[in-house]
Amino acid sequence: MKTMNKIPITAYKPDGFVRRYQELISKEMIPYQYRVLSNQEPDVEKSNVIANFINAGKALRGEEHDDFYGMVFQDSDAGKFIEAAAYSITNFPNKELEVKIDEFIDLIEAAQEEDGYLNTRFTIKDKNRRWQNLLEAHELYSAGHMIEGACAYYEATGKRKFLNVMEKNVEHIYNKFIVEKAEGYPGHPEIELALMKMYRLTNNKHCLELAQHFIDVRGVDPHFYEKERRSRDWHIWGNNPSNYEYQQSHMPVREMSDAVGHSVRATYLYTGMADVASETSDKELFNACRRLWDSIVNKRMYITGGIGSSHHGEAFTTDYDLPNDTAYAETCASIALIFFASRMLENEIKGEYADIMDLAFYNTVLSGIQIDGKRFFYANPLEAIPGVSGRIPTHGHARITRPGWYGCACCPPNAARLIASIGQYSYSEKDDTAFCHMYASGDVEFKNGIKLNCKTEYPYGDTVDYKINGNGKIAIRITSWSEKYSVIKNGQTVCSENINGYIYIPVCDNDEIKLTLDMTPRFVYASEKVADLTGKVAVCVGPMTYCFEGVDNDGDVFSLYVNTNETPIVEAYDENTLGGTRKIRVKGFKKEAQSGLYSSKAPKYIETDIIGIPYSLWANRGENQMRVWMNEK
Repeated sequence: MKTMNKIPITAYKPDGFVRRYQELISKEMIPYQYRVLSNQEPDVEKSNVIANFINAGKALRGEEHDDFYGMVFQDSDAGKFIEAAAYSITNFPNKELEVKIDEFIDLIEAAQEEDGYLNTRFTIKDKNRRWQNLLEAHELYSAGHMIEGACAYYEATGKRKFLNVMEKNVEHIYNKFIVEKAEGYPGHPEIELALMKMYRLTNNKHCLELAQHFIDVRGVDPHFYEKERRSRDWHIWGNNPSNYEYQQSHMPVREMSDAVGHSVRATYLYTGMADVASETSDKELFNACRRLWDSIVNKRMYITGGIGSSHHGEAFTTDYDLPNDTAYAETCASIALIFFASRMLENEIKGEYADIMDLAFYNTVLSGIQIDGKRFFYANPLEAIPGVSGRIPTHGHARITRPGWYGCACCPPNAARLIASIGQYSYSEKDDTAFCHMYASGDVEFKNGIKLNCKTEYPYGDTVDYKINGNGKIAIRITSWSEKYSVIKNGQTVCSENINGYIYIPVCDNDEIKLTLDMTPRFVYASEKVADLTGKVAVCVGPMTYCFEGVDNDGDVFSLYVNTNETPIVEAYDENTLGGTRKIRVKGFKKEAQSGLYSSKAPKYIETDIIGIPYSLWANRGENQMRVWMNEK
């Protein structure tokens, strides 16, 4: 049963830390990404997204046109870009950008076939192969991102053209899979959660029925992709249709317990499952979501909120397999984990879900973006070794500096759309209660009449101040890592019970509430079951995991050992580092260099200070050694 509703995208006006990142999205990332999508940005990998829509329109009109260029799912970048831009213009109005999007939408409309089908790859070069390769062709995945973009643009501007296009596309898909009863389910899940978003916006029950259908039939016939492969004489990548776990087709979704396969596909699927469960009160489906959630966060997740530990298939592997230097931890996977967490909150109000949103957002998601907004990580390793990372075959994915773009460019626009819409993950409402999940500065206007102003320096500051207008209740999350906290209302201590990670407080006009958290830096140790982390220790401050780079430690972090028995960790804000950040200093030892590859002489250790920065800011100062988990001594 649905416990709460997201606020509208126009209901949150950002300030503080969130605003700085949203300004980066607005001023740098969105203009940059538009130039990339329109092939106007020099020295980056060609995108051709806009050109593909132009050429698809020409193909439909019988005009001479160029061939399709890019990944089979290249259209998805268009949907994510428009979605991010839509969120951005709600807070940073930009008529010039809006005109460009309207012109882009005209091209999209012109590329839609008469029956509602919309996919530039198949319209341009493979029209007779539509819907024959659900495993690899990603027609449903691309449609999902386009649906989300259309919903966001309508919510932001009230303009319906793109929404009309995608509603027509949904009717085409509904006719194919529901009316005509075509077999199959998406090779890359995503459309499920997009359909739920459109359903809630338009109340079109075909959207809900389609989302339920794709979830209900998935894995019922685990051999579907094998039969599909035998029915055609062509392929795109040559994916193995018998790799059941990789594509989440190994069993019906309600029987699933372990998070397996491609981590982004899996977590998009779980998000759609949780979405449908909350809307339909499907307890069996939610119980499966809960098992999968536990599998991820208790056995298969990095301390940074990264998921997917292997570059082979960009996938989950097995419990407690969490290597550092070869971690995949795709930016998109942590974004999908935030989506999953937010939908789990819609099923049951527990602070653990918001804790994970915090963890993934302030670490892996922000790590995916360079501080200038123009370079991006796909994978986010927890250890970087110059000369090895990004160079040798086993570490080729674990780059040590961020590229400007990718041929498979899912992560940059995905990060942009999440950051630009973070207000919808920070706040929600139900009846007369306003929920505060993430501590995001700014003004929020809830439909229930409550207006809230939040002031905080979080994730660096330890206080969160709320000023209230309106009558009802406010539910404030108390993060699990804060061993001590205090809540003060109008100068008086609040003694309300902590219920599953939330404090519920009655409020009325002009009430002021101050939450104070314990931001004392802390050492974190891994389970003995994680073999790679034996004898290792990490440092966290608030929601942020810290890392140690060579540039702050005389070029070498691999010879350093942290002394966890010494004086407390010292932290201080440094306005001259990386645009301003909070650095830490811990006591430790440096192992003296030895001659030769091996030695029978016992090493010597020299006392030293070890300097760390937030993991989200690593790789902004050239090639460096980097390590999250340090040797402990």
